[in-house]
Amino acid sequence: MKKFRKKTFYLILTIFLSFNHLNSAEMTEPIKVNWSFKGITGKFDRASLQRGFQVYKEVCASCHSMQYLSYRNLGEPGGPEFSEEEVKAIAASFEVTDGPDSQGEMFTRPGRPSDMFVSPHPNKEAAAAANGGAYPPDMSVLVKARKGGANYIYSVLVGYEDPPPGVKLDQGVYYNKYMIGNKIKMPNNLEDGLVEYADGTASTVDQMAKDVTTFLAWAAEPELEERHKLGVKVLIYLILLTILVYLSMRKIWSRIDSKM
Repeated sequence: MKKFRKKTFYLILTIFLSFNHLNSAEMTEPIKVNWSFKGITGKFDRASLQRGFQVYKEVCASCHSMQYLSYRNLGEPGGPEFSEEEVKAIAASFEVTDGPDSQGEMFTRPGRPSDMFVSPHPNKEAAAAANGGAYPPDMSVLVKARKGGANYIYSVLVGYEDPPPGVKLDQGVYYNKYMIGNKIKMPNNLEDGLVEYADGTASTVDQMAKDVTTFLAWAAEPELEERHKLGVKVLIYLILLTILVYLSMRKIWSRIDSKM
């Protein structure tokens, strides 16, 4: 019995030390960015959203899907707010599989605003096979799905470094100081001047990382600005209600005091 307890104690101690090592030695706190959409009155930067979509389309879309977004969302209030003509042009630049036709055959056609974002792969297995066995996650709600949110996504995008002495990486694995475990299979796809922004903004790695992160934050919470507006209205209502209740109570108690 004592021997069993001793083994159990050492097992628990080993597990505890392993988790402690993972949490302290292999994880760096994400960079804190002063995002425009944070806070109760936060709003998305429209120019940054449009640039972020451009980065996603030209850099990320070859691997990562966004299955919960449709092209018409790009023109809706609170988002990138592309014009109707721009949304139609963006959708038409993608080939969509449709059908079956009258002959029972599937066919391809130019995309429409009502279509969901076209996935770069037909299924998860094909996506993993095309990326060295690592499935590239869907980006629709990625910001909400990762601890640290926008700060974490941004930090990973700019966190690629040469591995420190003594750290060996397998083929196709890269060192990233902000990734849990510091190892990531996604290569560093951002480099200065990689895209040519339509508004003339310099496409530095930092700028592209912030823009695409802003776009992903909107994709995860497209109703964010509406919720902020509603929150402000509720706060104003509660403040006014509190003042009215306070004044009413004072008037009631003043009458009672005068009678006493």
